[in-house]
Amino acid sequence: MAAPPPKLNPAQKALLKLGLRRDIDLALHLPLRYEDETRITRLADAREGETVQIEALVTHSEVTLHGRRQLVVTVDDGSDTCQLRFFSFYPSHQKTLAVGARLRVRGEVKGGFLGRQMLHPVFKLAGGDLPTALTPVYPSVAGLPQAYLRRAVLGGLQRAPLSETLPPGCPPYNSEYLNKTGLQRNYSLREALSFLHHPAPNVSLTALEDRSHPAWQRLKAEELLAQQLSQLQAKRERDRLQAPPLAALPGAGLRQGLLGALPFALTAAQQRVGQEIAADLALPIPMNRLLQGDVGSGKTVVAALAACTAIDAGWQCALMAPTEILADQHFRKLVGWLEPLLAPLGKCVAWLTGSQKTKQRREMLERIASGEAALVVGTHAVIQEKVVFQNLALALIDEQHRFGVAQRLALRSKLVDGALEPHLLMMTATPIPRTLAMSYYADLDVSTIDELPPGRTPIVTKVINDARRDEVIERIRAQIDEGRQIYWVCPLIEESEALDLVNATQTHADLSEALPGVLVGLLHSRMAVAEKKAVMGLFTDGVMGVLVSTTVIEVGVDVPNASLMVIEHAERFGLSQLHQLRGRVGRGAAASACVLLYSTGDAPRLGEIARARLRAMAETNDGFEIARRDLEIRGPGEFLGARQSGAPLLRFADLETDSELLEWARELAPQMLDRYPALAEQHVLRWLGGKAEYLKA
Repeated sequence: MAAPPPKLNPAQKALLKLGLRRDIDLALHLPLRYEDETRITRLADAREGETVQIEALVTHSEVTLHGRRQLVVTVDDGSDTCQLRFFSFYPSHQKTLAVGARLRVRGEVKGGFLGRQMLHPVFKLAGGDLPTALTPVYPSVAGLPQAYLRRAVLGGLQRAPLSETLPPGCPPYNSEYLNKTGLQRNYSLREALSFLHHPAPNVSLTALEDRSHPAWQRLKAEELLAQQLSQLQAKRERDRLQAPPLAALPGAGLRQGLLGALPFALTAAQQRVGQEIAADLALPIPMNRLLQGDVGSGKTVVAALAACTAIDAGWQCALMAPTEILADQHFRKLVGWLEPLLAPLGKCVAWLTGSQKTKQRREMLERIASGEAALVVGTHAVIQEKVVFQNLALALIDEQHRFGVAQRLALRSKLVDGALEPHLLMMTATPIPRTLAMSYYADLDVSTIDELPPGRTPIVTKVINDARRDEVIERIRAQIDEGRQIYWVCPLIEESEALDLVNATQTHADLSEALPGVLVGLLHSRMAVAEKKAVMGLFTDGVMGVLVSTTVIEVGVDVPNASLMVIEHAERFGLSQLHQLRGRVGRGAAASACVLLYSTGDAPRLGEIARARLRAMAETNDGFEIARRDLEIRGPGEFLGARQSGAPLLRFADLETDSELLEWARELAPQMLDRYPALAEQHVLRWLGGKAEYLKA
């Protein structure tokens, strides 16, 4: 019988919690900041507000009970005296801080009525040589003291295999950058890591903090290369898989039938993207394409044409959306377009969600299994085990960032013939900035719909203080008199003590009172599905004048008669979410507006990030420009959505400032995979461990 695994102490458990399992993980766990313990400063020379290290003798030590219990210690370094105050302390502290002890103390010097003070400084008994390098302060968790973490990291750094994985003669990763900055020295990986864990005291702290130092450049270059290699490996592995080539069977004409039945002509961008997708579907390797387009650019009709291609070839197609409201919207639209064309063929569009009644669900499952359902539209219910397709060949995922890696993998496993993979088309209305497409989506082919259909009116965006709320309600009344409809979006459903926000329920009551004779509806995520559908139906049919909602209407809802969007506490929303919400209006010919109501609360003005978001919304309607600014404001994290649980976020490199290093990595990755596959494998394993597996989704 195998011996049980050894028990871990709390600090070892804390290391695992930080993801520090391998020696290389410890070596790559870099400091948050540094403390300078390499020099002693005389108290008489220390300026107020400066953090210094002193060496001094304890002349007085007592626990006082005036007001709050505290340990007060007086020290003298021969040039001046200073009081050390501790509001939290242990008996061991009192023992170390006894009268007569000689200490090294590091803390911020404060002035005051009682003379110089340090609150909760770091201290230890004096003795031994001063360090020759800055002392690292690492990111940590509860139960993991810095001293333990420093020893663990140092051990990991000494043991980690850090041999060079960059191929001989590869283009220098940072020569161009270094020439610009005047920092000429290239570092090996071991030198770079040793330096960053223990930098010399004379190094520029600015170069360390903004990560422009050449040691940082080496790390960022290696990290970007690992990411590019893993993306390229995933793409090449997928290209070795087989998928059904989707060529139309004799007599099939669903695609042409749909084009002839549409009440509008496709834009040039839709035609181009449709051809890119059709070319992919004709190949015997699985398509893995991301379709991006601004709100209202017409991605659904492109997806419908792709579905027709699969059905014309005798296969099934599935479309998965993140919410029932969005899935229902797609279902209605696709049924309207396709049902008249499918019915003569004995085929139908099936609908599958978690809230269906048992009888209806059983009926849909039978239609899917028999192949009668040529197209299946639904939520994550589409990928549940009981759903068996007769021959699924194409999976369409709308708002793909809202789905996890495991969900996408489950959808790919639905083909009856295990030797074949389904084609995958993912859609997003959050355009991907170029640097993001080059890095996190480098394993995908990206199609872009970069024009809006004709007839869409530009949306005027106004940023208004909440104090002018009554004026906004007057504007609503005028819009209703003209026969228009209005969305009013709130960030919360119920009152919260933590956030003093006006909730959807209260707003619904206030607007109902302020607008007598107008039907004001309420929609939020905690309502029953049938109730949500009923409310949405009244609004879609034009019976309801105002819809008060939480962000459940963020994507997909299409009511051309709605011409005004009010977003309450707009300062609380992300930029891409604000843009998505704004896209619910301006879908018809009427002039449309979006009002961003903001509140500063007790603060004199909005925070810098909130101001930047609202300014961007007021200045542009272009989703690609919005996406670029969003990346600038908050980094790549939220853009990736569920891909975060797959491709690891970059820890060191920054997509905006390190675009040159990204270009270098993109250029080197294919050469390295072709000519030095063993080094490439070693490099990816070092940086990503097993995480690269997620890219297969």
